[in-house]
Amino acid sequence: MDEHRGGHPESESGARVARRRRGVESARRPRESGVPQVKFPAILRRALKPIEPLRDDQLEDIHQASLTILEEIGIEFMGSAARALFEQAGARVDHGSGLVRIPRAVIDTALKTAPACFRLTPRNPARAIELGHDAVAFGLVAGPPNVHDCVIGRRAGNLADYQRLVSLAQCFDIIHLLGNQVTAPQELPVATRHLDCYRANVTLTDKVYHCTAIGRERALDGIDMMAISRGLTREQMVDDPGVLTIISVNSPRRFDEAMSDGLMAMAEWGQAVVVTPFTLMGAMAPVSIAAALAQQNAEALAGIALTQLTRPGSPVVYGAFTSNVDLRSGAPAFGTAENARATMAGGQLARRYNLPYRASNASASNIVDAQAAYESQMSLWSSVMGGANLVYHGAGWMEGGLTASFEKIVLDVEMLQMMAGLIQPFDTSPAELGLDAQREVPPGGHFFGAQHTLERYQHAFQQPLLSDWRSYPAWAEDGAKDATQRATAIWQQALAHFTPPPLDPAIAEALDAFVAKRREERKHASD
Repeated sequence: MDEHRGGHPESESGARVARRRRGVESARRPRESGVPQVKFPAILRRALKPIEPLRDDQLEDIHQASLTILEEIGIEFMGSAARALFEQAGARVDHGSGLVRIPRAVIDTALKTAPACFRLTPRNPARAIELGHDAVAFGLVAGPPNVHDCVIGRRAGNLADYQRLVSLAQCFDIIHLLGNQVTAPQELPVATRHLDCYRANVTLTDKVYHCTAIGRERALDGIDMMAISRGLTREQMVDDPGVLTIISVNSPRRFDEAMSDGLMAMAEWGQAVVVTPFTLMGAMAPVSIAAALAQQNAEALAGIALTQLTRPGSPVVYGAFTSNVDLRSGAPAFGTAENARATMAGGQLARRYNLPYRASNASASNIVDAQAAYESQMSLWSSVMGGANLVYHGAGWMEGGLTASFEKIVLDVEMLQMMAGLIQPFDTSPAELGLDAQREVPPGGHFFGAQHTLERYQHAFQQPLLSDWRSYPAWAEDGAKDATQRATAIWQQALAHFTPPPLDPAIAEALDAFVAKRREERKHASD
């Protein structure tokens, strides 16, 4: 091999390359304090056009099929308050069965008032997120009843782990918001555990968080605690929202009473609602992708219409969670080709209605392994390239959503940073085109020592969080750790250096007083 290419290890140029490579390896190892992160703009934006798998006529076919479902077949609303709003708007309502048949005119009117883009501001305004247009935000995993790490193993969700998990979310800037209870603290009373979770969200992070919208009261508690943290009243939050909720449709075609009441409470007070059908093909939706998309679209449009009937102009997001099941066992599957195709098509539907779009990062793997990585990468790639503005469950989802994993958070953060880098705009300025470097380096040479390289040495490429780019001998000498083992060390290091964001003592006291008051009120209400 020509020595000018730096390929021979004993050549002078080869030795220089080896020394430089060792320097690069050293620079890319996790720092002794904290963990390496890539810095992105506070509001991440997609510079690439979304992928659109449906032709215009196919998109229209799905739209028309969903309107037929709404008008002729109907959606069940178990809550009387929701049915009353639809009835006032001109829908045909059967109060006995709960079935609501919604004319397309009601849908059209609702879509005219739903905002195409909006901003959510938490207690730290620098952590505000934008949902809509080309903005992208990633959320922490939400809802698992279990927790896992490679130190202790699998266990039931509890408050101590909840606090550690949300602290990790604060450690990584690429996680923009908290989902609904990263794990359920099962040792706490069901009626009041949301208060402890909200307090952890507000005191251990300064990011946007999810309000539990199972009924009105839990939703209003979340709004009030965000308002307290910002020094505002609930009324002042109406036109300056700071929280969101996910309204999960009980597919096929059912909104239960608690969810519709929670939806209406959030919309009434101007907070963001993400309407998300859970359409698993072959189980909660027909087995074909087109039929599942038509059902998903009908369910999403019904919930979106309810937000606008409650309060025209209230922020709402078109959510999608369409995947398939294993027809031999009935087990849900995620990160499949069908899941990816449905996710990208869902983005087209959301854009047809000029609405922000939510998708998810999901995997069915039971451990943090190659399956967890490739299924998550498939679902994450299709979410981002399908035009999602909100990627829910962005970090930490494992075991089909039954477990929140510390190691998976680190693995996902690595992938989120890579996706964020992928969608950045190109720079083709004269300095970046590097013609001076071409003049400096002779044919057959290399660019390690070029001025263009030296000026960009520290920041030319994204520094990985988890990947190990060292040579095999260097990796083996350091213990031959695989990615999961390295992930364990990274989350431990992050938590060891974690410091909660500053919080005014008066606000902390007000939050504690609110929690104590609401805990007592809910206790008496349940007696």
